[in-house]
Parts: sequence; C-alpha cells; structure tokens
Amino acid sequence: MSSYHLDHLQYLEAEAIHIMREVAGEFERPTLLFSGGKDSICLLRLAEKAFRPSDIPMPFLNVETGHEFPELIDFRDRRAKELGAKLIVRTVNEAIAKGQAHPAPGEISRNKLLITVLLGAIEEYQFDCAIGGARRDKGKARAMDRFFSFRDSFGQWDPKAQRPEIWNLYNARVNPGENMRVFPLSNWTEMDVWEYIKKEKLELPSSHWTRN
Repeated sequence: MSSYHLDHLQYLEAEAIHIMREVAGEFERPTLLFSGGKDSICLLRLAEKAFRPSDIPMPFLNVETGHEFPELIDFRDRRAKELGAKLIVRTVNEAIAKGQAHPAPGEISRNKLLITVLLGAIEEYQFDCAIGGARRDKGKARAMDRFFSFRDSFGQWDPKAQRPEIWNLYNARVNPGENMRVFPLSNWTEMDVWEYIKKEKLELPSSHWTRN
C-alpha cells in the first residue's frame, strides 16, 4: 500500500490553498491585495490553483504609494488582465489631494499613509476580508498573528481579540464594519517564497532585477 508524502513546499502550498478556499466559502465580499511584489506574486499562483478553471472569485486591490517603478505598475496591470480579474487601485497621492491622508512634515516613507488609504478602500467597497501576503517571519508583531486576523470597526488589530485556530478550523464571523485580514503565507519564510517562485517559474517584474 503506497502513501504520498508532501515535501515542505507542497505542504505550505496545500495549506495556503485550503485557506484561500475557506475565504471564498466564508466571506461575502473578499479582496486579494496585489502589489506585484514577490509575496503577492505567490498569492496569485495560489489563487489560480485554488479556483481554476473558474474565475478567481474576488477582485484585486492595490494601494500605490507613489514611489513605485513604472515596470511594477505595468506588471501589476498586465497580470490582472491576464487572469481576468477586476483590479481596484487607490493612491496615496489622491488621498493627500482630497485631504484624506496627511503626511508628516519631512517624512519620506508613506507606509503609514498607505494603511489609511487601504482602510478607506475597504470601507468604500465594504470588503469583509482582505487576503494579504504577510509572513510571520517579518517581525515580532507578525509572529503573534493568526491566519485569520480579526480587525475591529476601526481597522485595528488587537492580539487579545484574535480567535483560536485549532485543527485548521477558522472563525470567520464579523459584524458590519468589522473585517478580517487573512494571511495564507503566514508559515512561509522569505526563502520559501523565493524557492516557490523558482519551482513554479513565476514571472517577476523587471524592477526586481534592474532597480534593486
């Protein structure tokens, strides 16, 4: 009697696909955050494997900081078109112009403003779930996060409010105004991401090679 054993990458892939299908089954208005970076490129492949030959059952959402290379923007738009997905784009520049985001004097990074614009887009489209590419190896705060990361009506994360995830069972309940961030790559490391890109022969935007 033969048995089939998954290798490390196959296990991570199967786990992530299972989580994506849970999102599709549990939430009414999910979105997939796609920036064109290496983590979100892996998310797109996982979404393809989770739902093909059907369409990917959620739009893509990207928030531009205004500091992206043109190659990255072109890659993002082309991949969304190739997959037949609706792409929603919101920009920090637009938010600043409308008075919705306020850069601190002398601050170059726009990461804090990006969060403000993202929360605005989630509220605008009434998304109840946003799939992102965060991994637990990115920092101490991420290491405490769950696959299904609950956010309150203000978009805030409270580690004490997170739900248990026992035996791969996920509590997806949210009240109006609340939402969930879901991170299928939580157990991946950066090395896993690069190995998966190599294994799947995934295309990267030229800015990864020409501008780094």
